[in-house]
Amino acid sequence: MINITQIKRPPSIAQRIESFNWDAINVELDAYGAAVIGPLLSPAQCKTLINGYDNEDLYRSRVVMARHGFGRGEYKYFTCPLPSVIAELRENLYSYLAKIANRWNEAMGIDVRYPAEHEVFKARCHAAGQAKPTPLILKYGAGDYNCLHQDICGEHVFPLQITFLLSKPGEEFTGGEFTLTEQRPRMQSRVEVVPLGLGMGVIFPVHHEPVRGVRRTYRVNMRHSDCRVRSGQRFTMGIIFHEAK
Repeated sequence: MINITQIKRPPSIAQRIESFNWDAINVELDAYGAAVIGPLLSPAQCKTLINGYDNEDLYRSRVVMARHGFGRGEYKYFTCPLPSVIAELRENLYSYLAKIANRWNEAMGIDVRYPAEHEVFKARCHAAGQAKPTPLILKYGAGDYNCLHQDICGEHVFPLQITFLLSKPGEEFTGGEFTLTEQRPRMQSRVEVVPLGLGMGVIFPVHHEPVRGVRRTYRVNMRHSDCRVRSGQRFTMGIIFHEAK
């Protein structure tokens, strides 16, 4: 007879996040402006998020990208209360990213600092009239893509965000690579292409990052996009930590 106390449960989201090598993540972010984590979401969690795409009760708005010149494809912003997996991701990842955000702001000479807890930062957003949740899910079909952009939704902006891949590359879709463009002053732009596996995430800047020059650290503008999906259907989920007006 199996002793149920001996059955190992899969690690929680908080435990998975804690197990990451955050020193290495810091180094990768500083060097390249992006860091891959995970897989953090299980295949079952990815499938649940995809299967909920047609449940309109989960969302506050839908955006068809071609109508606004954003690209092709569509995305939906989740409404409150957020699905539990997204709420857990937001809460647990924020505390690690806030340390990086504060370090980056200090390096760039920006006075803004971020509290250790996400609920405290959300209260700051709400006091400024930013009360709409910003996590979103994106749906791309063959030929769809997302133009270079920044996810700035109001006065208060948390400087890091994360995109998770919910579909299996090579099986459910091809193409659709995530890209970052670093717009360096008086220099040609640098592009970083970030391959992801199922359930993996990429941490990247919302609008700028610190880059160490010969004499000083300066602020570099960053934009992100998704390349054209060549076949199949590709779903991603974005975790943005500030709220929108």
